[in-house]
Amino acid sequence: MSLVIDSSVTLSWIYSEETTPAVTHVLQLVNTGGAWVPSLWRLEVANVLETGARRARHDRAFRDATLSDLALLPLSTDTETEKHAWSATLRLAERHHLTVYDAAYLELAQRRRLPLATLDKELRDAAVSENVPLLGV
Repeated sequence: MSLVIDSSVTLSWIYSEETTPAVTHVLQLVNTGGAWVPSLWRLEVANVLETGARRARHDRAFRDATLSDLALLPLSTDTETEKHAWSATLRLAERHHLTVYDAAYLELAQRRRLPLATLDKELRDAAVSENVPLLGV
């Protein structure tokens, strides 16, 4: 099974206080069947980890080790995310009052007809409204 994961699910694997059994199950699914991410995923994850280092939540060695570990996951980066940014993605953001960044995950899941794994409530609500299957929580 393949799916789309967002940064909220990814980061919950990293920070143990945010991990749940459902999120651990999503990680197992990713490890066995792979997952898709939009091109902005790496930027979002790196930004959170860098911000965590700046705010002393963790050190830069933790940031770097985490990024190395994430690089080993069987993830496919969607190369068409940008092509849909000013059309389908923007319409989803407008319709559901999402950031365009969050709407990119929803658009990818819709286009590839895959379940979406997110912990973001607004994005989950939008996915339900768009009949996109959900994983996680």
